Amino acid sequence: MPAAPPTLDTALARRLVDRQFPQWADLPVRPVDLDGSDNRSFRLGDELAVRLPSGDWYAEQVDKEQRWLQVLAPRLPLPIPVPVARGEPDAGYPYSWSVYRWLDGTPAAIAPVADLGAFASATAGFLRALRAVDAAGGPAPGRHNFFRGGPLATYEREALDTLGDEVPRAEIEPVWEDAMRTEWDRDPVWLHGDVAVGNLLLREGRLGAVIDFGCSDVGDPACDCVIAWTFLSGPSRDGVHAELGVDADTWSRGRGWALWKAMITLVGHLERGAPEAAIARRDIERVLADYADERGRS
Repeated sequence: MPAAPPTLDTALARRLVDRQFPQWADLPVRPVDLDGSDNRSFRLGDELAVRLPSGDWYAEQVDKEQRWLQVLAPRLPLPIPVPVARGEPDAGYPYSWSVYRWLDGTPAAIAPVADLGAFASATAGFLRALRAVDAAGGPAPGRHNFFRGGPLATYEREALDTLGDEVPRAEIEPVWEDAMRTEWDRDPVWLHGDVAVGNLLLREGRLGAVIDFGCSDVGDPACDCVIAWTFLSGPSRDGVHAELGVDADTWSRGRGWALWKAMITLVGHLERGAPEAAIARRDIERVLADYADERGRS
């Protein structure tokens, strides 16, 4: 039988660094405060971070990040991760991996935002600057980023059908259909692909850095609107809508992406009996309420 893959822990990160980058062998390796499941990250000393993909699809992001993040970084108004070294499969670990410059800050998922309006404005300004970077030669949507930036139709209605009576299907249907009625018909632009509170770092309560570009590519920027429903509301949602400068169709597709993400997340949480299902339900309710409010004003 093939050997089991190694556990993605500090011991593995230590072994990989020591074997491939002995110049950093004296730097301590420790976990980060809030980690993801797609990639596992570890601090390496005070100025570096190790990022280990957790599976085949996520490993496809390494080449992209190594190639493009150094191109994007000087053109953006906030710091983003910049790779300083590339690691190769070793010590029973089957994927390429990266060492980045460490970015100080606390994810907005676990730290209070000082001014939600200013946070929304800073997020929108960052995304506008990202869209303005020359997209020529950039990576197209694909398996590496779960087709973010591609047509929303890629995912059709599988999650909705799976959820059945767990969600208000009659309310969801028109929101989904409205999002599906258009596609991006302009030149592709750069997008982050996962604008979530876990990837937005705060410094003294203000947006200070943006991390995790694993879902980035060039395509339709609608999916970068998702934060409007997962974290913002009322004036801050209206503000990010206005400052993003997207048209009504792109905004509608963004709402569709938010709905899709909430539904597939809910499927996973229900399968595991996870309490986070309540958060996914909340996001679905926010999307539906915003759509109903928009229709009420029109």
